[in-house]
Amino acid sequence: MTVRFWKLSGAGNDFVLVAEPQRRALAALARRLCDRRQGVGADGLLAVWHRRGGLRLRYFNADGSETFCGNGSRCAVWWAFRHRGVGRRMRLWTCAGETMARVVRRECVSLDMPEPRHLRLGLRIRARGRAFVAHALDTGVPHAVVAARGLARFPVEDYGRAIRRNSRFRPEGVNVDFVERDGEALRLRTYERGVEGETWACGTGAVAAAVVGWRLGWTRPPVTVIVRGGETLRVSFRAEGSAAREVRLEGPVREVFQGEVLA
Repeated sequence: MTVRFWKLSGAGNDFVLVAEPQRRALAALARRLCDRRQGVGADGLLAVWHRRGGLRLRYFNADGSETFCGNGSRCAVWWAFRHRGVGRRMRLWTCAGETMARVVRRECVSLDMPEPRHLRLGLRIRARGRAFVAHALDTGVPHAVVAARGLARFPVEDYGRAIRRNSRFRPEGVNVDFVERDGEALRLRTYERGVEGETWACGTGAVAAAVVGWRLGWTRPPVTVIVRGGETLRVSFRAEGSAAREVRLEGPVREVFQGEVLA
């Protein structure tokens, strides 16, 4: 027996998508397919079911943990538009709730994101003997945003792993976003929990960086976020006092290839 899959990339964040899968053992399937040595290789697994007017989506990190994923959701929307005849505007049901998405143009999707919650600015922490100031918030997934000079050469894996499990963020830990200003834009590198390494892009991380950058006076919406792979994400929102409302994430999506694997 074989399983058909599609490999997709959302600004460098890469995913394996399976359609109408058996609902059991999806975590194990994610671990198997996302393995970069013995599987297809990906940051996570997208399991999708076509529903009238949209998609039901479950997302699993490479380690099998289930969560929300902004770039993964955008990739699923593009796949449904191309392969299932769903219209350019569609409803999406995820573990973070119901949302809307739009195919803006060819290989570009915009997604309505969860409103940021639990913002804590100016947390002083230590990691590997070094002091950092972190800004924590939840954008569908918990994040800690940290300013970093010389981002291109910054040891993201080393410090990301340490900050991810810092006592300030127990018990579940956080994704760690290292950010550097580039004019009005932000450059971003993210260490993702569940992948337990750096990914080339992170949609919820781009939103976290944009909101923190706005609150600290670094930038203003809409915010251009340049990710590790060199592509850009656009984060727009309505500033309402100290809150970010009507948050949208827009960026590129690409279908890389499709194939079959033994079940």
